[in-house]
Amino acid sequence: MAHDSQGPRLPVTRGPVSAAVHGYLTGAGPLPPAETVASASPYGDDLQLALYLCYELHYRGFAGVPPDREWDPALLRVRAALEHRFLTALREDTPVHDSVEDALAELLVEPVEGTGVSHFLAAEGELWQVREYAAQRSLYHLKEADPHAWVLPRLWGRAKAAMAAVEFDEWGGGRPERVHAQLFADLMTDLGLDTTYGRYLDAACAETLATVNMMSLFGLHRSLRGALVGHFAAVEITSSPGSRRLAQAMRRVDAGPAAVHFYDEHVEADAVHEQVVRHDVIGGLLVEEPHLAPDITFGLDATGYLEDRLGARLLAAWRTGESSLRTPITDREKADIS
Repeated sequence: MAHDSQGPRLPVTRGPVSAAVHGYLTGAGPLPPAETVASASPYGDDLQLALYLCYELHYRGFAGVPPDREWDPALLRVRAALEHRFLTALREDTPVHDSVEDALAELLVEPVEGTGVSHFLAAEGELWQVREYAAQRSLYHLKEADPHAWVLPRLWGRAKAAMAAVEFDEWGGGRPERVHAQLFADLMTDLGLDTTYGRYLDAACAETLATVNMMSLFGLHRSLRGALVGHFAAVEITSSPGSRRLAQAMRRVDAGPAAVHFYDEHVEADAVHEQVVRHDVIGGLLVEEPHLAPDITFGLDATGYLEDRLGARLLAAWRTGESSLRTPITDREKADIS
């Protein structure tokens, strides 16, 4: 059986479910039994890492894992059980607005006194906290826009054309040096971080994994195409003001020109994207499939719910002077910016 020689290394496991999935990927053991999956915390490290392992097979895979594991029927059954546990919890726990319009209206209003991560970093964040934030976010930003691409075959007409236009911008408009994932790698270089894809998977907390897993969950299921569009809209609507604050944070801690540029780029680009997504992606989808309105609303609100969980986790650590990472940034990486 052929094995991938490329791709990131498999991470350290975080419990019985992720350990069993890890072992199965390498041929070292069986998959977890159904009762073990059913008892795992839906937002916990063990389930979220196991789900991340399953999803990553659809992106770059892992070194030493056979490529055909991507469509292994037994693994897909376990993934479905993990997804069911996660999605059920999301549906039960997310406060959902009455309509798409109500959810969008709340997102479009910036609070006078914000208390989120970007506000904290802009006002008082230190360089080590900025670096931790970049390490956590690298799990998504080094494949920025890729999870959203899964929805393109599930759309048509105005919604499809608008979504493709936004994705084209995210992928650099045909210029590889402007691909947003590359811009984030440049940001990481400025911060003295390792730009290897998947490098900070072991360090990332469960709340970070959940935000990335949600994108893959919505994107890989046609039945959740409305939720994916809602998620994408939430990201684009909140990105421009959040990126403005993060650019301020990068300037304040003297992070470097590439670090500043990444967020300056998102201030400008996402202000345009927000209009396109609201009017043409959501608007176009609702014209074609009005019955998806509740799913779009759920995607909008679930995104906020998981982002709030992540923000609370990061700020709880930072405000007590503790690291938000499961494993520390290495001395070599620290030396890179000293």
